Amino acid sequence: MTASTGRAASGIRSSRRQIAGWALGGLMALAAPFGAMAQTPIKFTLDWVFQGPTSPFLVALEKGYYKAEGLDVTMDPGQGSAGAVQRVATGAYDIGFADVNSLIEYNVKNAGKEIVCVFMAYDFPPFGVHALKKSGIAKPADLAGKKLGAPVFDASFRLFPAFAKKVGVDAKSVEHVNLTPQLREQSLVQGTVDVISGHYFSSILDLKARGVKQEDIVSFNYSDYKMDVYGNGIIVSPPLAAKPEVVTAFLRATAKAWKEVAANPAVGIAAVKKRDPLIDEKLETERLSLSLSMNVLTPYVKENGMGDVDPARFARSVVDVAEAFGLPSAPAPDKVFTSKYLPPKAERMVAP
Repeated sequence: MTASTGRAASGIRSSRRQIAGWALGGLMALAAPFGAMAQTPIKFTLDWVFQGPTSPFLVALEKGYYKAEGLDVTMDPGQGSAGAVQRVATGAYDIGFADVNSLIEYNVKNAGKEIVCVFMAYDFPPFGVHALKKSGIAKPADLAGKKLGAPVFDASFRLFPAFAKKVGVDAKSVEHVNLTPQLREQSLVQGTVDVISGHYFSSILDLKARGVKQEDIVSFNYSDYKMDVYGNGIIVSPPLAAKPEVVTAFLRATAKAWKEVAANPAVGIAAVKKRDPLIDEKLETERLSLSLSMNVLTPYVKENGMGDVDPARFARSVVDVAEAFGLPSAPAPDKVFTSKYLPPKAERMVAP
């Protein structure tokens, strides 16, 4: 090879390297927005500990559904719905999972600083009161004069006055015994209280875990007594509400996970066990199955998809809750729930 030929070949190789470098730079520039999108941080709080009913959130996290939507989600357990609302209201968390009825109370007391629910998870509420047959309680009227054990922040306890009114019981005739969640079911078994309030899928299974047979439990589920309120939903902070694309991305990933768990609950239990290896898998599987069948996969959800509400029903529930909590007024429904962030209906059809 002559010197001139060598220089020409070298020049060609140099040009090829330059072109490759330009191409790589262009690809990196195109990828940059997606890389930045993947770094959007989201702090998410549950209302309670990691259990079967909230496993879809863990599935979305563990399987990378949030990451695929460009979200870097961190997830923490909670200590009650009221606490979850406060966490989101203060900006400590961007998104929360909380009882919408606690949200109604917060919004009335904080006009101008409302937090909105953007996705209804429990179309039928899990609220109720539970007793043992040996107490002699067989019908709602038997609750008069009895001792009701409950944490002061428990959603079922907070709504008990509305339930009592529906069934014709004077709520003031029922003595409240303040208990921590850890002592609630234990106190009922020991007989220090006559009845407890709590989510059906929590209290019933916790009683069974303490050796109580299903046939020995008497439950009055509020939804069976024309208490047409809603349950838990996804709430967002005001700053995040100003980023609709981020909120919708979170909801899309969550709905995808809920559909997967509804089709195969074992996927959800595996995600919970990965986060908490000490869980009772059989118990959590039953808890998840109860929540899916009673609270999530309702006739309305099967027809309309998960996440939305029936406007007329929701408006009635807001009034009922405001009355139950003794609030001075009921907030406008659109100050509590909005459907504007929901993904298309097709992406929210979660029933198997």
